[in-house]
Amino acid sequence: MAAPEGRDELLCERADGVLRVVVNRPEKRNALSRTLLADLRAAFLAASEDETLRLAILTGAGDKSFAAGGDLRDLSSVRTEEEARQMSLDARAALDAIRDFPVPVIAGLNGDALGGGAELAAACDFRVAAGHARIGFVQGRLGVSTAWGGGIDLINILGPTKALRLLATARVLDAREAMETGFVDAVAGEGEHEGCDLDAATQAFAAPMLKQAPQVLRAFKALSVAARRGEGRAGLEAIENARFARTWIHDDHWAAADAVLKGSRHR
Repeated sequence: MAAPEGRDELLCERADGVLRVVVNRPEKRNALSRTLLADLRAAFLAASEDETLRLAILTGAGDKSFAAGGDLRDLSSVRTEEEARQMSLDARAALDAIRDFPVPVIAGLNGDALGGGAELAAACDFRVAAGHARIGFVQGRLGVSTAWGGGIDLINILGPTKALRLLATARVLDAREAMETGFVDAVAGEGEHEGCDLDAATQAFAAPMLKQAPQVLRAFKALSVAARRGEGRAGLEAIENARFARTWIHDDHWAAADAVLKGSRHR
C-alpha cells in the first residue's frame, strides 16, 4: 500500500551518534506492510556500517500507535502455507536487522504496540513507553501465533513462564503493567522520569549510554546478540576476549587511562 504522495513511510536521521527511525503511517496506525518491513531492514543494515553511532531509537509517528501490527490489507493476499512461511521469513529478516544492529536499539513506544507491533518492540534492546501506550501480543485473537521472532524475544526478556502467559492469554498491558512485568524499561511521567514526555524520557534513559565510546557499546551489544542467539560459553568468551582486545588498544582507552594516571599523580 503506497504512502500518501510526497510522504515517506519511514523517516531516518543520524545526528550526534544516534540513529532515529520513525515509522510514518499514522493514518494506518503505523501498520507494517511488506514494503515498509523491507525498508526497515534496509535502513538498519545501511546504518550498521556507521561506526560513529552509539545508539538507535525506533519510534512511530503520532501518539496513537507505535505499530499496530501487520497491515492486514497488504497481507490478505498471503493464502498458502508456503506464502505464509516466506512472509514470516521476510518479516523476521527485517526484525533481525534490528536485533543484530551493532549498537543498542531503544524502542520509543509513542502509542500502542500490538501483535506484530509488539514483536517489533521486542526486537529492540530496550523499551521506553509513553504513559498511555499499551502492549499486547494479541496474535491469538486472530487465530495465529507469533511469526517474526517476537515469541522467542519475549521468552528471552521475561522467561518462558511469564512469556507463555502473555502469549496464551493475548492480554494487553498498559505501560505501567508492562514495566512491572519487565517488558518495558521506563515509562514517561513515572518514577525518575516524572514530568517527562516520551522524547525527554527516552533521552534521559539513553544519556548514560551515550557517554560510552562507540566501540565499547559495540562490544557489549555483540556479546548480548551472541547470548540471545544461544552461543555457548566458549563462543561468548571468545567474543568478549576479542572485543576487549580491540577496545584496549583504542586511543579512547589510553586517553582515559592517561587522565586517571595524571589525576592520581596530582593528589
